[in-house]
Amino acid sequence: MRGLPKRIMEYAQALPEATPLCPGALLHLGHRAAIDQALSRLARSGELMRICQGVYMRPVETRFGLRAPRLGKALAALSALWGETIVPCGGAAANRLGLTTQNPVRAVYLTSGSNRRLHFGSSVVELRHAPRWQLVAPHRKAGDVIRALAWLGPEEVEDGLEAVLPTLHDEDRDELSAARATMPNWMAQPVSARLSHG
Repeated sequence: MRGLPKRIMEYAQALPEATPLCPGALLHLGHRAAIDQALSRLARSGELMRICQGVYMRPVETRFGLRAPRLGKALAALSALWGETIVPCGGAAANRLGLTTQNPVRAVYLTSGSNRRLHFGSSVVELRHAPRWQLVAPHRKAGDVIRALAWLGPEEVEDGLEAVLPTLHDEDRDELSAARATMPNWMAQPVSARLSHG
């Protein structure tokens, strides 16, 4: 059985960075129980990273040593694996849009799936289940605006819109307009009023 971890590593090394490794996808290499054991052993030895239960990734070798796969790539791969939307939280979106100078202390992402904690070496990423309206236009500026406004809340929505609307292209404004039907009233009303005035 000593050969199974080696075969798993050979298989993992042929895959692109941040490809999730799940026991079910390795059954061509051995029996499920043996694969589970081998994956645990490889995670303990640091040859693989255990991202969350049942999902592993190969760390990336650099001249400075091993590092975790790039977070953007890893989350995109997990999003595809689970069939979920995963987007940066509202605080991160607000920071990117220049609406706050605060950097979120913890890495928090919103997801259409369940709450989870992901471990990428020493960093922990928190996935928080969010309502559908906060997940629209994933990885698009209009979606960032919605998530940032959700984070700012009803009191600051007007100021947020005033700051961000002049930076939007027509395409972003159209997307924002189309998303109004999914927004809560406290956001949809000021968004509608602002968009209709220019």
